[in-house]
Amino acid sequence: MGLRDDQVERYSRQILLPHVGGLGQEKILAAKVLVIGAGGLGSPAALYLAAAGVGRIGVVDSDKVELNNLQRQVLHSTKTVGELKVESAKRTLAALNTDIEVIPYNMRLTSGNILDVIKGYDIIVDGSDNFPTRYLVNDACVLAKKPLSHGGIFRFDGQAITIVPGKSACYRCLFPEPPPPGLVPSCQEAGILGAVAGVIGVIQANEVLKLILGIGDTLTGKLLIFNALDSSFRSVKVPKNKDCPVCGEKPTVTRLIDYEEFCSLRRKDAK
Repeated sequence: MGLRDDQVERYSRQILLPHVGGLGQEKILAAKVLVIGAGGLGSPAALYLAAAGVGRIGVVDSDKVELNNLQRQVLHSTKTVGELKVESAKRTLAALNTDIEVIPYNMRLTSGNILDVIKGYDIIVDGSDNFPTRYLVNDACVLAKKPLSHGGIFRFDGQAITIVPGKSACYRCLFPEPPPPGLVPSCQEAGILGAVAGVIGVIQANEVLKLILGIGDTLTGKLLIFNALDSSFRSVKVPKNKDCPVCGEKPTVTRLIDYEEFCSLRRKDAK
């Protein structure tokens, strides 16, 4: 399709890279990426994908901007407190790059709608902050064969892994089932250093760009773990689990369920 003169100028520092060039930039402009969660992880991921020129970015979130979000959720500002996060995100991303299309989804993902939402995208970024959504997103991406960048943050720690269905381990290979409700405190309960969210979110954006361009080594089959207190990174190999309930040899998860209901049922049974 060729690049316009203003696009050559805007993306010149990327185009200079031997692994990108003009053809690589055209791939980025043609890419469609869905970011789930416009919070601590989704904010930096979406910002860097928009800056890189990803042509279509979908943003899924059902919340409104709160003052306590602003310590880490850099898509939003004091002026947008009280607004829908997806609208705040769209305005910020559109102001950064007029080249791109930003599609807001003010909704909570469920087993009934997620496949329809993700089908129009090449790659999915999971920046959600709860286990029911993480498992739902993982299972949907495996069933739909959509590459997925997963990130997680907690206090001073972060982790990231890239999932390519059929080729690498999925989130359930690591954690077969969601933990019981209340066992793992949320960021709201335990806290999070804002910069940790930035580090992991940018790593997720980097993974997406490598997938689009087909370059480098992605975090497929590897869990990258970051600790902010000692500024350390380490990676742990994650082999495919042949007994994985969703991507194993004999999968038992063949349809999607809403894990919020699943966890609630398990909590009632435990009483």
